[in-house]
Amino acid sequence: MIALLFPGQGSQAVCMGKDLAEKFPSARHTFDEADEALGLKLSQLCFDGPEDQLRLTEITQPAILATSVAAWRVLNEKGVKPSFVAGHSLGEYSAHVAAGTISFADAVRTVRSRGKYMQEAVPVGTGSMAAILGMNFDDVVKVCADAAQGEICEPANINSPEQIVISGHAAAVERGAKLADERGPKRAKVLPVSAPFHCSLMQPAQDRLAVDLGALKFEQPRVPVVCNVYARAVEDADSSREALVRQVTGSVKWNESMQTLIARGVQTFIEVGPGKVLCGLMRQIDRSKKCLNVVDDASLIKTLEFLNAGVAPV
Repeated sequence: MIALLFPGQGSQAVCMGKDLAEKFPSARHTFDEADEALGLKLSQLCFDGPEDQLRLTEITQPAILATSVAAWRVLNEKGVKPSFVAGHSLGEYSAHVAAGTISFADAVRTVRSRGKYMQEAVPVGTGSMAAILGMNFDDVVKVCADAAQGEICEPANINSPEQIVISGHAAAVERGAKLADERGPKRAKVLPVSAPFHCSLMQPAQDRLAVDLGALKFEQPRVPVVCNVYARAVEDADSSREALVRQVTGSVKWNESMQTLIARGVQTFIEVGPGKVLCGLMRQIDRSKKCLNVVDDASLIKTLEFLNAGVAPV
């Protein structure tokens, strides 16, 4: 049984999608479609940069989405049919495109707005995020509570048993990272991010995005989508919409989501889109599971060879 996983913000890199677009018409068409939907040369930014432009949240989010959908369309043409899909934060939109819940054009416009709303929700420098390594969830919750001191400090990404990211006011997150350093077996590190994602400081962004998502047409997913906020499969249009709204302020329960898929019988995971972040997390979650990736022609060939060898059903 196969699950497709779609990466989130942070996986972007100049040249992403370029190789697939040069070799596969469906990938090239995906970037053309994104350019037209947004009214800007997103493809050029993906293929050639500059990197500082690609790092802008309202560019990063549609760029990763377009690259992921381009890779998924090529994989789909090759006959790879997943039993489940899931995406990390922004990647949940890619998952819903793959599941047929929302159209690609609607998704790419929406995530551009999502990035803009998230960036504008908190003045630059007000918020921060930090990665805490080697500390269990209950202890991280205690660290956040002790660090808050009247400010916001919350678990944002529960990525694996070894990695949890906290988010909130900059001073509170810094206090949290210091406390985690003192109490934990491994180090905590403040991250170079532009906003405190996935915490209650994002409420203004969530309210704005809810209006946009409320105006979009959602279909029943053709493939169950394991969503971030509930760590369970959503299989109808209304639940899919609600999960995308709630994830702006809600924690990304990635570790629990992967455990849900494993419990449902998934043995093979394919990270579809730029980077190998999710494969790295899978090694921390369950090393016995195979995690492949597809971002260019070489990785596509390698993945198809593994699947066609009969090791996993296609």
